[in-house]
Amino acid sequence: MSGKGRYSKYLRPISIFFDVLVLTVLFPCFFWELGINEFYFGLYQVGAWAVISYFFGFYEIYRFTKPIEIIAKLVRQGIIFLLVVIAFFPFSKQAVFSGQAIAEYLVTAFTLITLFKFLLFYYLRKYRIMTGSNYRNAVIVGYTPDALRLKTLFEDKTEYGYKFKGFFSDKKQNENITGKISEIEAFTLDNNIDEIYCSLNEITNLQLKRLVEFADINDKTLKFIPDTKEIFAKNLKIDYYEFFPVLSLRKTPLHEPVAKIFKRLFDILFSLFVFVFVLSWLTPLLAILIKLESPGPVFFKQGRPGIDEKEFFCYKFRSMRLNKTTEESVIKNDPRVTRIGRFIRKTSLDEMPQFLNVLKGEMSVVGPRPHLWAQNNLYSKSIKKYLVRLYVKPGITGLAQVKGYRGEISTDEDMINRIKYDVFYIENWSLLLDLKIIVQTVVNIFKGEEKAY
Repeated sequence: MSGKGRYSKYLRPISIFFDVLVLTVLFPCFFWELGINEFYFGLYQVGAWAVISYFFGFYEIYRFTKPIEIIAKLVRQGIIFLLVVIAFFPFSKQAVFSGQAIAEYLVTAFTLITLFKFLLFYYLRKYRIMTGSNYRNAVIVGYTPDALRLKTLFEDKTEYGYKFKGFFSDKKQNENITGKISEIEAFTLDNNIDEIYCSLNEITNLQLKRLVEFADINDKTLKFIPDTKEIFAKNLKIDYYEFFPVLSLRKTPLHEPVAKIFKRLFDILFSLFVFVFVLSWLTPLLAILIKLESPGPVFFKQGRPGIDEKEFFCYKFRSMRLNKTTEESVIKNDPRVTRIGRFIRKTSLDEMPQFLNVLKGEMSVVGPRPHLWAQNNLYSKSIKKYLVRLYVKPGITGLAQVKGYRGEISTDEDMINRIKYDVFYIENWSLLLDLKIIVQTVVNIFKGEEKAY
């Protein structure tokens, strides 16, 4: 027997109760000297927590939710709740503001909340694997490549808690097909099926209407497999015109005003940190070494296509002898590169002056790397989705770079792989993804990269 409905419905209330209990018990321990009215503040923070959680989906965590998505929810909830807690003090005449008390309170609270959330998440996964309980029986309508991949996912990802019970199809008949679509209703009821996954390519409108009505009447979950990958690989959202549902493609997260503000604020703060603690001593040191080896300027600037293909001047520490072929990509053992140039290119230190481009608003810390104009003009006409990378600001580092696609472009495949990662980054941006890329970039600097020359 599947475990649906046995105790899964209690997990979210338990999680909410624990979080509210932690917040309610902890705040008097840290705020008792601040003179706040504990009753009013208690109501205020619980109400605020509830509103924030609802609008940002803090408790929308399912068996297929990824850990990185849980972390993103925790970070977002923490930042907004922090601002809400701070906002209470100006309206309380008796309260004394203490940044230290607020910080200690929220760090303690979110440490406990995070530990509990992940312990519950991983405990349930282990519990499903070890006991075979709390799983859901699933069938698939259709016998398409995507349907087969979904079956494989159910079988490989046992921690998700699904048990696959069969395919139903009118178009294909073989030993793997459990029955026809008309037989799915009886099979679902007889075998306690919880979820029906439906391939839209193998079902008629009439069959779909009947299946929707069946699912509603019998409290079964009906989900759809989007077979049109070119469209459904993107983020989709549903809008309602009165009661008429319309699916539309989302703009990328980086087109959202709030995301732009957060990313720009992060860029400025991170760049200022680098200028104060790194470039303040690194610049004069590299300037001396560059000047000692070859005549010419310390810095090199070059026009590159930026956001919306507008040109900007990209700054670097000069790593080559003065030459007239700067629009040509660097190749392995390039004679133009100096000895100190090889070192700073290997460690990516030549890119550090681009933090000035970031402060000027021409670049971001993380984003698609700005290509040479010659490369841009060549590949924008031949590679699908190339121009998507120009919808956002170019970056000092990027997802393609940390995945190993950097340096010399020897084949079209090298550029195609770069574009794939750039587009994925743009369509799936988050502040956590930026932080992950920055950390991986720092690791690569010390580890060294094969194609960094």
